[in-house]
Amino acid sequence: MRILFIIVLISFRFIAVGQAPTGDILIRNGTVITITKGTLAETDVLIQKGKISSIGKDLMAPKDIKEIDATGQYVMPGIIDAHSHIAIDAVNEATNPITPEVKVGDAIDPFDLSVYRALAGGVTTSHAMHGSANAIGGQCQTIKHRYGEFDPQTYVFQDAPRTIKFALGENPIRVHGEGRGVQPRTRMGVEHVIRDAFQKGVIYRDKWKKYNDEKSKNKNAVPPLYNERYQTMADILDGKIIIQCHSYRADEILMLLRVLKDYGVKRITFQHANEGFKVAPELAAFGAGASVFSDWWAYKFEVYYSTAYNATILTRNGVVTSINSDSGELIRHLFHEAAKTQRYGGLSDDEALSLITINPARQLGIDAHVGSLEVGKDGDVAIFNANPLSIYAVPQMTIVDGIVRFDIAHDPADMRLYVDPEEATPTYYGQEEEEDGCMRGAELFNAQRQ
Repeated sequence: MRILFIIVLISFRFIAVGQAPTGDILIRNGTVITITKGTLAETDVLIQKGKISSIGKDLMAPKDIKEIDATGQYVMPGIIDAHSHIAIDAVNEATNPITPEVKVGDAIDPFDLSVYRALAGGVTTSHAMHGSANAIGGQCQTIKHRYGEFDPQTYVFQDAPRTIKFALGENPIRVHGEGRGVQPRTRMGVEHVIRDAFQKGVIYRDKWKKYNDEKSKNKNAVPPLYNERYQTMADILDGKIIIQCHSYRADEILMLLRVLKDYGVKRITFQHANEGFKVAPELAAFGAGASVFSDWWAYKFEVYYSTAYNATILTRNGVVTSINSDSGELIRHLFHEAAKTQRYGGLSDDEALSLITINPARQLGIDAHVGSLEVGKDGDVAIFNANPLSIYAVPQMTIVDGIVRFDIAHDPADMRLYVDPEEATPTYYGQEEEEDGCMRGAELFNAQRQ
């Protein structure tokens, strides 16, 4: 019996690994901003087993369920950052102009303090992305901010579609053309690298199709050699992976739209897209999304020209638009970033908040689960002491799957999971590189080659 008990215990342990914990909670009497179904005054939200089970007034709840009094406070869906680099071990696999075979989700860091800081800004989900060093980079990972869990797999958003990073312009040119003397060295070279990768994906897919057709007739049929790189390209061609493309200039955005049309690829969101407003009708006609900064531009020459009206112009032209951070710091202020669209374009409250909730959820293919407060969706909630679009708003509590992961009133001052007070901290690292940005790791790679 003892041996049987140990076997059962071990089996349960293996089954439990990677399973995300859920909770039950009742939020009472708040101003509930559903995003998709209006704003409801003095309303309750009941979350059971991590899912929203009911929204209404004076809800009855099971005995002993945790209750939160949200009287005078604002309850909204957990914020979603469509472009982030937190909670991952590395950003760039800068060893080749195309590296679709690598996956940032293979090395998630559950101890990254940036996740807790994001929760302090009401952010419950983020899109952990590969960087922009390559024309075609690695696969990204949508994550839930389940800070406090030690198993990296509990961070994975289980129902999220696969995504992959592409990049246009200066970054892949600088890293590979100028840094290594290999294509691409120009913008036309970037296009060729992408086209060449798609064409090899087509050839690879056709070989497997031919083999699958033959093996039913010929038991001695020999399969093609498996190649993760070109299998990933084939999956993009088949619509199984959503492209997330680093972009700035309108001419390059149009270029990639033409390439995708030639290969029948339809799922893409252009990241940054600072000149997206110039080609908003074309983006809308293609069905492409745009995930932009609220007011960042002119930090390098290729992004010299943009406008704070970018998000509004894209929205008014029917482009599914989000505002992202691309920063471990700005991620805490996405509700402020969304509010800027009311100054620059006069978006309504729901339109502005959609830029950081339901719209990024749609871009990531997770809108059936998050992005709005609706019965059946995940219990991911942010509670503010004022309207989230007010400059005076401060997040009070952030809930993920019915579990409170941030509480401004009760969390200790130091929420780091591990601190070594004896650890020596160098005052100079000898290498200045972007801590949170898309080029993290790429500059170090080139420096080591010189």
